[in-house]
Amino acid sequence: MKASVLTLMATMSLAPGQVWAAPEQAPSLAAHPVGYLALAIFGLAYVLVMLEERIHLRKSKPMLIAAGLIWVLVAIAYRAAGANGEVEEAIRHNFLEYAELFFFLLVAMTYINAMLERGVFDQLRIWLLGKGYGYRRLFWITGILAFCISPVADNLTTALIMCAVVMAVGRDSAAFVSLSCINIVVGANAGGAFSPFGDITTLMVWQKGILPFQDFFHLLLPSMVNFLVPAALMHFALPKGQPSSPESYEYVIRPGGLVICALFLLTIATAISFHQFLHIPPVFGMMTGLGYLKVFGFYLKRHEEYHWNESFETPPGDSSGDRTQGRRAFDVFSHIARSEWDTLFFFYGVIMAVGGLGFIGYLGMMSATLYGDLGPTFANVMIGVISALVDNIPVMFAVLTMNPAMPDFQWLLVTLTAGVGGSLLSIGSAAGVALMGQARGQYTFFSHLKWTPAIAVGYGASIWVHFMING
Repeated sequence: MKASVLTLMATMSLAPGQVWAAPEQAPSLAAHPVGYLALAIFGLAYVLVMLEERIHLRKSKPMLIAAGLIWVLVAIAYRAAGANGEVEEAIRHNFLEYAELFFFLLVAMTYINAMLERGVFDQLRIWLLGKGYGYRRLFWITGILAFCISPVADNLTTALIMCAVVMAVGRDSAAFVSLSCINIVVGANAGGAFSPFGDITTLMVWQKGILPFQDFFHLLLPSMVNFLVPAALMHFALPKGQPSSPESYEYVIRPGGLVICALFLLTIATAISFHQFLHIPPVFGMMTGLGYLKVFGFYLKRHEEYHWNESFETPPGDSSGDRTQGRRAFDVFSHIARSEWDTLFFFYGVIMAVGGLGFIGYLGMMSATLYGDLGPTFANVMIGVISALVDNIPVMFAVLTMNPAMPDFQWLLVTLTAGVGGSLLSIGSAAGVALMGQARGQYTFFSHLKWTPAIAVGYGASIWVHFMING
């Protein structure tokens, strides 16, 4: 039993219910110097991540090294015990988990970069500023949109979109951008907690058949409280007044901008449909959506180059022959290149490092201690706190693997806490990590940490509301 739990912890991408057969000679590393050293490496790497804005070391660098060292240590220990194949198989499963996340994010970032280049968010900024909204009203508009969109578009994609809007609207106020990014992370994570499509953890619970589809919507009111309480507390720290008016209110969207928006919505619908009706991983729908953008990009590039060549008149005496000087046609690959690579590599390091610790057995030990000794209510509340430090995917997988005997009320509780607990720290959720890269220098680990007590009040209030209406 110990061996099967050990290997199950490494398979974050393995569908719930599947089991590996670990060899009898597989060593137990949880109480081994290798295990302690792996924990120390992971802890040191996370300290460096949290100090990124102080020491100016990109967060991906320590996590990449930590992931490599942890698996090297595990491989050496298993090789000495004659169990080489298990480590290779575990690494492949963890890498598959990362590959799905990588390509999902890459497509979302590419679309956002394309919409930025076409002036979509500048137009939205001009429209919002034209309404005369102040910073405080804009704070609530973007936060509510994040909460309402994430149940359908997933919390990560929603956060990326709304952050781009915030940075376009409030680029003159770093305080507004910082607080709005915190609000977006909390809103997106809370909105994703009551929908099977809003977060990977809710999807895992639904796929395993723990809860039927409609039961997740019992978490709507607790999720709303989780978002509204910290937003109300942050409201008073927002700068007063309103952003500076744009130079003009002219239409600034470049040709094809609205079509790209429509293609992005179609891409999201494709990803959801692939998973819901065909049981195909959502990333395949996102990659298909990238194909939509590439085909349209081909048309757009040819269209722009044709009109430039037809309308351009060479100034007298200019023999350069450069008919497109100062202009740049649409290019999908340039938008791919501008993706936030530091964030993408950071995700690799986190998933592989946490997968290594799970393979050693620490996640299984944590789950057994929580549910076996402390009881389901305390354990499920702590799962949310733990997910602020460790990615909620392996934490939820550990809970599903242990499969403690709990009523539906408790399964709803752990679904809620695992979904919203990541909001306590900026590194606790994919949305927070992605926004640290997108709003670099304005939304940071410490700017989020300053408001962790307010977010914790919302976390506790949402649990209390869940007990009141669902208990």
